[in-house]
Amino acid sequence: YLLFCFSFLIKGSVTIKTLVFPSETSDSYVEMVPLKPLQLKAFTLCMRLATELKGEREVILFAYRTGDYDELNVWRELDGRLSFYLSGDGVFFQVPELGALKTHLCVTWDSSSGAATVFMDGRKSLTKIYKKGHTIRAGGKVLLGQDPDSYLGDYDAKQSFVGEVCDVNMWDSVLPDRTIKDLVSGKRVQRGNVFDWETIQLKISGTVEVIHREL
Repeated sequence: YLLFCFSFLIKGSVTIKTLVFPSETSDSYVEMVPLKPLQLKAFTLCMRLATELKGEREVILFAYRTGDYDELNVWRELDGRLSFYLSGDGVFFQVPELGALKTHLCVTWDSSSGAATVFMDGRKSLTKIYKKGHTIRAGGKVLLGQDPDSYLGDYDAKQSFVGEVCDVNMWDSVLPDRTIKDLVSGKRVQRGNVFDWETIQLKISGTVEVIHREL
């Protein structure tokens, strides 16, 4: 079914919709409808998430696939590292492992320099050089909860996301470090121009619960 997400105020506080993936499945996912095509030479992708799948298996955190390629996938690896893949081999970051406590996660990449970084709760990782000169291609679908091994199909329950995710925003540029820290603390910053969680259209399939969380 379709869901339009709008943040709203309750007694002066901000309340947003949160997605809960309660169990391991091969058919529960959420398609996110972008504001513009994902023809990208740079990006910042941020989200708040929690999962108790500690060290048990790979966990897909974000999947963007076109007809033939995984254009941008973000993973929690089996060994706890965070990684992302742009049409091929990935880049890996040894960072504190995700857990039951909500983490604010951001991933940034810039094609011109190849600079790739991860932020966890506003703390920045070292910079790695990855896929310099690459362009992410438009024309695919973005999913939360599953990793499609074909176009919107071939899901593996043992790679599915189990946990809670919200506040997924994406920009077609690398945000300044200060802006990412402001995001963590809940300050108002420029809205995502690829995905804006405040107004995003979601297409929900399977067992995914939508609840309200107060920031």
